[in-house]
Amino acid sequence: MVVSGSSSKSKSKKLFSEKKGQSIGIVRSMSYKIPGTFSLESGKTLSGVRIEYEMYGKPNADKSNVILICHALTGDAHAAGFYKGDKKPGWWDIVIGPNKAFDTEKYCVICSNILGGCKGSTGPSSIDPETGKHYGISFPVITIADMVKAQKKLVEHLGVKQLFAVVGGSMGGMQVLQWTVSYPDMVKKAIAIATTASTTPQQIAFGAIGRKAVTDDPKWNGGNYYGKEIPAQGLALARMIGHITYLSDASMQKKFGRLQWDTDKSGAKAGTKGTTGTGDTSLSELPPELSHDFTPNFQVESYLNYQGDNFTKRFDANSYLYITKAVDYFDLAKNGSLIEGFSGVTAKCLVISISSDWLYPPYQSQEIVSALTANGVDARYEEIRSQYGHDAFLLEEGQLNYLIRSFLSQILVSDVMNRNFYSVSRDETIEHASRLMVKERVSHLPVISDNGKLEGIVTSWDITKAVACKINELDEIITRDVKYVYADERIEKASSIMEDYSISALPVIDSEHRVIGLVTSESISALIGRFG
Repeated sequence: MVVSGSSSKSKSKKLFSEKKGQSIGIVRSMSYKIPGTFSLESGKTLSGVRIEYEMYGKPNADKSNVILICHALTGDAHAAGFYKGDKKPGWWDIVIGPNKAFDTEKYCVICSNILGGCKGSTGPSSIDPETGKHYGISFPVITIADMVKAQKKLVEHLGVKQLFAVVGGSMGGMQVLQWTVSYPDMVKKAIAIATTASTTPQQIAFGAIGRKAVTDDPKWNGGNYYGKEIPAQGLALARMIGHITYLSDASMQKKFGRLQWDTDKSGAKAGTKGTTGTGDTSLSELPPELSHDFTPNFQVESYLNYQGDNFTKRFDANSYLYITKAVDYFDLAKNGSLIEGFSGVTAKCLVISISSDWLYPPYQSQEIVSALTANGVDARYEEIRSQYGHDAFLLEEGQLNYLIRSFLSQILVSDVMNRNFYSVSRDETIEHASRLMVKERVSHLPVISDNGKLEGIVTSWDITKAVACKINELDEIITRDVKYVYADERIEKASSIMEDYSISALPVIDSEHRVIGLVTSESISALIGRFG
């Protein structure tokens, strides 16, 4: 079959359409219990590990359209849509849903709560099946690799052999990179946003302060606070410290400036006084009624207090300790070399940084791309221009949708070519070529030299013509003026060549003219049917 006519062209264009995004509506949470024991990097094991997850969209027949979303430090499986009665959607609703970057009419999107979390997956707040009590700090040490291994168990349970993409920001980006290293054959595309491949001393320092805030709270009680008062003060302080690193100086200036709460005679806060967020007024310019009781009077103080107090209502203090420690341990360098650490990566990668991110600054994303490209990996670097700081990966709807959509829809020849192709040499007989075509049910055979270089192509039509003309030598019917494509070229180019020359298969060659695969009109049609 030859790809031609307006039908396939219009379907191909649908891959790049950008209609207004829609909500996926009401969603529900599901769980999977990993059978048997689960081995950790530390050598310890866990039994009855439970993984909480959500699924948006439907998998196609061969489950090749599945995308895994990895959440950040204190996130959860609820990435998009609404639970019944909710007013706020999932944490990444801006990019998940019909006609959004992760289009749920094309892709099946999965997000799971990490191992060690406290939103349904097994973690320190879970019940230890051996003791019948909460794990607390008897929970074994976990790593990013352990989290990814648990996700792999879930993905395999769902019958997915290879993920179309793995995506995440911040600690979610660490999981993405770990996926590409630990299970390279299972990842086709990877998108790591606002992250690092090796946690730096400064990043470790912030984690250490947050953990100390928790463990110094008397109510932490050595991790044994379940059924008692939680260490709310310490956990709130840890969140306040962490939240500052998610913002930027520019975003805080714009949001708060030096605005203060105005306190009336009764002590109640009633509006603001001082400067607006647009000026740079110094302390000496503030009104004379300065506060000496050290209660929060700047709006930024109240904001951080709110963030801290709200966090204690939804997150477990022990989970915070374990997860931040897992981030500290994260280091994909091997023998001190990130290039060596990425040596086995095969996924096409998009690494996105944020211009104002000082927690995971752009240079760390650039280091990731440099190490990947040094290994011959197809890796692209992009930078989101934003004043929101690290949190921009949760807020910059327009830039995120554009960058992710264009990367996911950039389908290359290598995405659809058949690497297990059959070939012949020019010294072989027509009878041999004919038998091979019949046996393997193929209609095109690249003719290659002893060192694998492309010399021509033979089709079933050539064989038929040879029989009719009583030609015996294969060398006499080879088409030597062969059209071909490279693996890293866009699939649209292959389709255009087939259409222009009325052919239905193209050899795929490398830089040395060696044949590495075959792309057919059938594979392109199947692709359009899958994502069109």
